[in-house]
Amino acid sequence: MADVTDARPADSPQHAGPRTFDSLLSDCVHCGFCLPACPTYVSWGEEMDSPRGRIDLMKGVEDGVIPLDDAVAGHIDKCLGCMACVTACPSGVRYDLLIEATRAKVEAAVQRPAEDRAFREFVFSVFPYPRRLRAMIPALWLGTKLGFSRAVAGPLGKLLPSRLRQLAAMAPPIDLRDAFTSLPVLTPAKGERRARVALVAGCVQRAFFPNVNAATIRVLSAEGCEVIVPGGQGCCGALSLHSGRPDEAKRFARALIERFEKLRVDAIIINAAGCGSTLKEYGELFVSEPAWSERAQAFAEKVRDVNEYLATLEPRAPRKALKLRVAYHDACHLAHAQRVRVQPRALLRTIPGLELCEIPDGDQCCGSAGTYNLFQPESAHEVGVRKVDNVQSVAPDLVASANPGCTLQMQSIFRERGVALRAAHPIELLDAAICGTPLR
Repeated sequence: MADVTDARPADSPQHAGPRTFDSLLSDCVHCGFCLPACPTYVSWGEEMDSPRGRIDLMKGVEDGVIPLDDAVAGHIDKCLGCMACVTACPSGVRYDLLIEATRAKVEAAVQRPAEDRAFREFVFSVFPYPRRLRAMIPALWLGTKLGFSRAVAGPLGKLLPSRLRQLAAMAPPIDLRDAFTSLPVLTPAKGERRARVALVAGCVQRAFFPNVNAATIRVLSAEGCEVIVPGGQGCCGALSLHSGRPDEAKRFARALIERFEKLRVDAIIINAAGCGSTLKEYGELFVSEPAWSERAQAFAEKVRDVNEYLATLEPRAPRKALKLRVAYHDACHLAHAQRVRVQPRALLRTIPGLELCEIPDGDQCCGSAGTYNLFQPESAHEVGVRKVDNVQSVAPDLVASANPGCTLQMQSIFRERGVALRAAHPIELLDAAICGTPLR
């Protein structure tokens, strides 16, 4: 497999220019530091369901001594792709590149059962398309009004296949007015303009958490940023890339790059962790395509998570007090993939009256992991229960997360327990403090 490359900057400790798949495998020295960091190894204690064990499987397949069969595919499928192992690894193993390349190989070589193929095609024909997601909203709204989500969490849910049960259980409360409200194309900065930025609106974020985008625009404007939201945006390709569909991911990425590359902006802002990690990897995604590599790298270099970007600006907008005890959840693709940990906490601490509390084992995944909780619902639930137990152990008034999938995953388990714990994106808390309005 010669199409895997490590395109990190020359000053990166592990940089060696373009890398083959085999050379990336050889970085692993089997030290075992990844084992306690891996949620599936914590769940089952199975070597082949740890990063080290999966790398052994990858090498065996690459060397031709292990067939790429259903058993191997099963172990690869069970990986959340949370990248906690990347943080834990002292050798700098690029497990992110390895798992993405291996998943692509699995998708090309392994014939999945018909039911599995049909469900996957449904997910990838709906979730990366904002208009199609929005078309589902009236039915989801009606279902929540009729108590369908509560029914699924009860005995009725046991009659449904686990994947459909998980899909129904994750449906969030929906405000029809907000869901179909368009974002302004241009929002001027309040006061002296400090920067001009463009916002990637996302897919799930745009459809199910529209107030996060609205709050992002208001906070950036209040802090002196002119905000542009280019029309016609599609998916960034994150769900496809993380699920072994690189050609589909590239198609989405090219379209997004074309939408943004002619804008004269200081930064491209994203408020969904999983999307942000992929946007920052566009340079690596297209490193072997001369026609796109420079364009993709130029785009990637401008991408900043909204927490990351706001932390570079001296706070200018006054904050009013929010007397809340907030548990901040580290979304995996923000903390591990993007290494953005300090900034969200620092921003939340600028809010008077807000008490920030740390979640035990906060580096562990919540089980969402993009599409993982749809394709591997039992494992995702096991991982998610540990996370929710730890959240509840600090008795917060609210849990804050910078990724929509994490919020959906944790809230589904809270509902299952009959617990009503509010959730919000950190930017929504900042917005409420700056605007002086009650948190929605």
